[in-house]
Amino acid sequence: MSRSSYKKHSPEPDPVYHDVVVSKFVNQVMEKGKKNLARTIVYGALEVLKQQTKQDPLEVFHKAIENVAPLLEVRSKRVGGATYQVPVEVQGDRRMSLAMRWIIGAAVAKKKKQMQQKLAEELLLAFKNEGSAVKKREDVHRMAEANRAFAHLAR
Repeated sequence: MSRSSYKKHSPEPDPVYHDVVVSKFVNQVMEKGKKNLARTIVYGALEVLKQQTKQDPLEVFHKAIENVAPLLEVRSKRVGGATYQVPVEVQGDRRMSLAMRWIIGAAVAKKKKQMQQKLAEELLLAFKNEGSAVKKREDVHRMAEANRAFAHLAR
């Protein structure tokens, strides 16, 4: 028996920048269904980026996500009685969602500012290849590199 295929849902482009990636980012920022609040935060952060960099905020945003997106990650694989951390390549959509999650998480972890400011600051640091989200990516890469000996266990 063959399985039925699943049509992947992708959100509509956002109304301001007409970009699907920004729309996905807004959905990641959103909590408890408050999409207007999430949009206000993301658009405000992009506006701050525009003022600080004097560049197209969309290009800065895309470059920041690209800089944070991991190429490798480790997955647990049980062989016999032992569990090994096996390095595997990260697929496209997961790369982007991990990058977004890490940027948002790093922004939330900062203190004493509005979320727009924190998010803009973290995006700017990611654009420059600095900051907590980039450090997280490098930690994941380091972990994958350290466990390269178990790469033969990947399917």
